[in-house]
Parts: sequence; structure tokens; C-alpha cells
Amino acid sequence: MQYDPIKRSLGKVFNSTPMLRKLFYRLLDLLLLRSWHVRRELGQLKKEGFSPDQIADAGSGFGQYVYYLSKKFPPAHISGLDIKQEQVDDCNAFFSSIGLKERVNFKFADLTKLEAKEDYDLILSVDVMEHIEEDRTVFQRFYKGLKPGGVLLISTPSDQGGSDVHRHHEESFIDEHVRDGYGVADIDEKLREAGFSDIHIRYSYGKPGKISWKLSMKYPIQLVNFSKLFLILLPIYYLLTYPISYCLNRADVRREHETGTGLIVRCKK
Repeated sequence: MQYDPIKRSLGKVFNSTPMLRKLFYRLLDLLLLRSWHVRRELGQLKKEGFSPDQIADAGSGFGQYVYYLSKKFPPAHISGLDIKQEQVDDCNAFFSSIGLKERVNFKFADLTKLEAKEDYDLILSVDVMEHIEEDRTVFQRFYKGLKPGGVLLISTPSDQGGSDVHRHHEESFIDEHVRDGYGVADIDEKLREAGFSDIHIRYSYGKPGKISWKLSMKYPIQLVNFSKLFLILLPIYYLLTYPISYCLNRADVRREHETGTGLIVRCKK
């Protein structure tokens, strides 16, 4: 399933005005369960007194997490790192238009060649590592890029059905993924090899989240891939289904799951 063309189509629809762009970010926060879990972790960090001065969103995409971080940690300087120059340029233009260019910037970056050295207090990586074959190299680059005591926060699919793969030889739901998901022991070992400690890993997308993901993401994406005309019907579809997804998301983010199709990983340098 091709996911990037759908993201580009939606981006064009919501990119005509800053107000629509902010609405787009809000809709993504509501729809994407991974955003719920990431915001939970960031909120917990803030409660613990964590106040980063320098933040990197590694694989910043549309910039929705950079926007959230700019509100969550107002004094911080935030860098959006992405390998797609068109998204870098687009995000720089948007954040400049809303008056945040003094502390928010986006730049082209290949994470396997990241040159940062003790630059960041926090590195956020949301659904990025499943796209990168050389993950050990990236974890090492993240470690070098963090200041001592800095935090790495990762959201990624797990090997318990992540990418909607449940059996050997099944294809990933998202064509752009190079791996279907991480096992807990696998990602723990790779992070420790890179030098990280105080590693906390928990499952996301438990039973409630799996149902929500199908309603809010899988089925709409399949229909839009079948015909772009379905984009016109998306508001009606979500009007009918989102109340169910909202309740399921709340249930998923409040529970600790024995297994799940996603992983939330937090560790320190």
C-alpha cells in the first residue's frame, strides 16, 4: 500500500492557508494513536521536570510534532530533520509564516549520516526507524547527537503485528517499510550497543488500538488508494466512525499492554 502519495494529497488540501495547516495538525493529533502515545510520554517528561533547550524531530515529515513541541516547550529551539527537501522547504515556509522561525528550523538530513555532536537535549523519532535499513548506525548517530543526560523518544511498529503483518511471508501494509516491526529484545539490544541506558519500552496499539487503527487509518487508506474520489467522502466517514475511535484511543493510551502492534521507547544518554 502506497502511503506517501496519500499524505502528499492531503498536504496539498490543507496547505493553502496557515489556519488550515494548523487544523490539519489538530486532526492528525486526534486521528493518529501514535500521536496520543507520544504526547503522553512528552507530558510525563515535563511532569518529571525535563525542560529541553534544544530538540530534534528526526524524520519531521509535515512538521506536526515540531508544532506540538513548540507549544509544549515554549523556550526550546527545535530542528526538524527530514530527507525530503520539498517537505523541509514547505515546513520552513509555514513556520516562518506563523512567526516561529526564530526558534524553529527545518533542514535536510540523512539520519544515517547525522553530524550532530551533543547538540540536543531531546531527540524525537516517530514512525521513522521502520523505514531505515541501517538502524544501528542511526542509533549511534542519535547517541552522539544527544547531550549527556539527553533523552531519545521513539515510536515504531512492533513485531507483534506491526505494519499489519501477522504471519511470515505476509507483505507490509505500508510499502515504504523496510522492516515490519521491532521485537522488544531487538531494539533494546541495539540501543544498548549504541550506548543508551535507562531504557523503557512499552507496547502501544493494544486491543483497543488495533480496532481504532483499522477504523481511522487502514480502511480509509485502502479506499483512497482504490479511488481518490473517496477523499471527498472522508469527512462523512470520520463523522460516523471517529467517536468510536476516540474512545478506543483513550482506552489504549491509558492501559499497559502485554502485547501490541506498536512500541514506545524512551532512553537516556
